[in-house]
Amino acid sequence: METPQQQPKNPLHGVTLERMLTELVEHFGWKTMGERIAIRCFTSDPSVPSSLKFLRKTPWAREKVEGMYLYMLREKARQARR
Repeated sequence: METPQQQPKNPLHGVTLERMLTELVEHFGWKTMGERIAIRCFTSDPSVPSSLKFLRKTPWAREKVEGMYLYMLREKARQARR
């Protein structure tokens, strides 16, 4: 198991999937998330619990969500520099 010192620049370190999803929904909304990542748990009666259940069982979808989260962090950082 890696310690925080071994991942000082990993923005995903210590961030739960639930926190990622919650922040993404607040930032983009379910509609935009469903357009960017075409999975039913984002487009058909979306909720954090149902999405968590799906994403925990589906590695490719989780990777896409992590990528979207990293994109959101970069976007927020750019806006903060302006």
